Amino acid sequence: MKYSFITQHKNTFPVRLMCQVLGVDRSCYYHYRRQMDTRPPDPEHEEMLEWVQRVDDASDHTYGSRRMKRALNCLGYPVSRNKARNLMREAGVQVRHRKKFKVTTNSNHKQPVYDNLLQRQFDVPQPDQVYAADVTYVLCLRKVVGWSMSPRMKSQLVCDALKMAAWQRRPKAGLIHHSDRGSQYASKAFRKLLRINGFQGSMSRKGDCWDNAVVESFFGSLKQERVQWRNYQTRYEAQQDILQYISSWYNPYRLHSTLNYVSPNDYEKRLLETKHAA
Repeated sequence: MKYSFITQHKNTFPVRLMCQVLGVDRSCYYHYRRQMDTRPPDPEHEEMLEWVQRVDDASDHTYGSRRMKRALNCLGYPVSRNKARNLMREAGVQVRHRKKFKVTTNSNHKQPVYDNLLQRQFDVPQPDQVYAADVTYVLCLRKVVGWSMSPRMKSQLVCDALKMAAWQRRPKAGLIHHSDRGSQYASKAFRKLLRINGFQGSMSRKGDCWDNAVVESFFGSLKQERVQWRNYQTRYEAQQDILQYISSWYNPYRLHSTLNYVSPNDYEKRLLETKHAA
């Protein structure tokens, strides 16, 4: 009896209070509830809820209402952002929040630096004309084309990332390689690598993260969406997980707001198709 009393008290008090605030008769409210309970299920609504859960799982719980809306639109459900938000709430889907991270750039060195050739002109008409870089990776059209991982932040780290990008993409001479003023990018080994490939060095102004915003954006996504939620036991485990994030999720599937909510791979494919059709 005690359990029954407590349950009834918890259920009826909020209803009574809500009806008083809204000026609604309780009998009307319960009539509405009975209609809702007997309403036939909506197959499309249930499908959307299932897709919301699938997209949430595939994105590792990183999609907010904007990207969820775009994902549902691509699946054939013309929902608004507000509808997507309500579906996420009904499906119990929540986005993970960003954490703060330590700055790793060391620009206090006496190595020569390059001028800022990019000048924040991040919209490039063709692939492999500009690479924006930071420690462990290189970007092209918001796509990761080269990366390297090491326990030490030496010049070999950034050299390996550029070598990978050059080997995979075969960019022509004249490509602009833009980075911050970190000592790795100012090293003799890296400047020699740029010279051998005929690439132009470019560097951000000191202490201005906005000069390399596309890379900062990717780094934030990598950490927020994957690294900060993992507890790696070994360096190898971390390397494999980050590799999987880049090659199996970020490049082929992750919807990028700057690319009008298509993945980097799809954006590049469309760009090349347009070029060939011209």
